[in-house]
Amino acid sequence: MRNVFHEQLDAVFEDLTRICGQVEIAVRRATESLLTGDAAVAEQVITGDAEIDRAREKVEESAFELLSLQQPVAGDLRVIIAALRMVTELERMGDLSVHVAKIARLRVPNVAVPDAIRATMTSMGETAEDMVRRVGQIIEKRDVGAAIELGRDDEVMDRLRRDSFAQLLGDDWEHGVEAAVDIALLGRYYERIADHAVSIANRVVFVVTGQNPRSIES
Repeated sequence: MRNVFHEQLDAVFEDLTRICGQVEIAVRRATESLLTGDAAVAEQVITGDAEIDRAREKVEESAFELLSLQQPVAGDLRVIIAALRMVTELERMGDLSVHVAKIARLRVPNVAVPDAIRATMTSMGETAEDMVRRVGQIIEKRDVGAAIELGRDDEVMDRLRRDSFAQLLGDDWEHGVEAAVDIALLGRYYERIADHAVSIANRVVFVVTGQNPRSIES
């Protein structure tokens, strides 16, 4: 009976890994639409979010079934609760990708990102995508070392966010209030994607070790 339970639990984590892949694609396409002004790509992100939502519902149903039928002991209960929290964060990352795509779509036929800040926003998009890809590998392998490393690397996104604000507030900003608002929002969306990735990685550490990641780092 316990073998069946753990097989079902492993299946939940496989589903989480697949959702990570879907979110990674959403982030990549959202950034592409943002930098190219491609409305069709933006629309793919927006309509594709329903698939991520359905995948989240499947994970939730599986987790609740395990809770109700298998009567998990303390360690297994910790894993199931962590999975439920992780899938919620993954869904939010998908939603944030949609927010990016909607800004891109709103500015068509123009491009939302002025040339002066294009390099910074490109780096933010690439960093967010990379963090989602890595967190998928962390979930798949339950890799504590990689999870802790991802938390440290979040400083890259924080630095890019600071850079974007410095550009917006600089005396040479000449792209108007509308573009400034767009960039401020986009920076926040990418930063939140990275924050969720780190949070998921921390949950993996807790699932594997039962410890807070900060206590392990110290």
